[in-house]
Amino acid sequence: MPRPVTVTYSTWPTPDQVAAGAAQLFIDFVTRAVDTRGIARIAISGGSTPKAMFALLADPGQPFTKAIDWARLKLYWVDERCVPPTDAESNFRMTNEALLSKVPLPPENIFRMEGELDPEEAASRYESTLRNSMKLEGAESPAFDLVLLGMGDDGHTASLFPHTAALHELGRLVVANHVVQKDTWRITLTSPVINQAREVAFLIEGEAKAAVLAEVLTGPHDPDRLPSQLIRPSNGKLRFLLDDAAAAQLPAPTNTLTTTGGSHRVGTLEL
Repeated sequence: MPRPVTVTYSTWPTPDQVAAGAAQLFIDFVTRAVDTRGIARIAISGGSTPKAMFALLADPGQPFTKAIDWARLKLYWVDERCVPPTDAESNFRMTNEALLSKVPLPPENIFRMEGELDPEEAASRYESTLRNSMKLEGAESPAFDLVLLGMGDDGHTASLFPHTAALHELGRLVVANHVVQKDTWRITLTSPVINQAREVAFLIEGEAKAAVLAEVLTGPHDPDRLPSQLIRPSNGKLRFLLDDAAAAQLPAPTNTLTTTGGSHRVGTLEL
């Protein structure tokens, strides 16, 4: 049986508001981690919502940039396409253009996946990077302070695609995953690593995701077909940041929360 999880989902009317909510979440968890442990370790994903969030974090006209102690942030990636870092498809390139090139994050605090290498070599090297940078011992797993995920309209997350080998990997931290339906290879964190994070949040927007999101959260447990169902953090908490279009087929949120960034609606589900 999958472990029980309480899902909290926050909804905003527009994608821009979701991005602002995500930027505030990013700041909150960086600040909390730095205050508690002196360092913040965040794993990020690609996609349009993170790109908009990164743009806000880097915008000197917004309050976010000055709120982050960049010297104490260590940035990792959830997954990467098997392309060079300068390729238009690279998650690193997107992050670099939207965020890294504009903020004072020390280069030694940036831990990219080397998508230009042979996929198996890249996965092995990134696992070593995690172990060395986090000083892991033996079978110890990383504990990121925050993992930010997206979800595809096929229910995949990270590069954990339906009916692929990586879904069943329990021992390794990082794997090369052959995605038959896209005729390509990806490098990805495994689900046990994601589930060890102190906080896991999905950023999802658009009506094209509404039906599959409802199936992931309220349908039968079938992670081979819907890999996002593998994400059940060990702390029993899972967070979703959604626009109203993506949340349209979920139970209506019952609460309204007002923060410095405005108001949004909040609902909960028990999985």
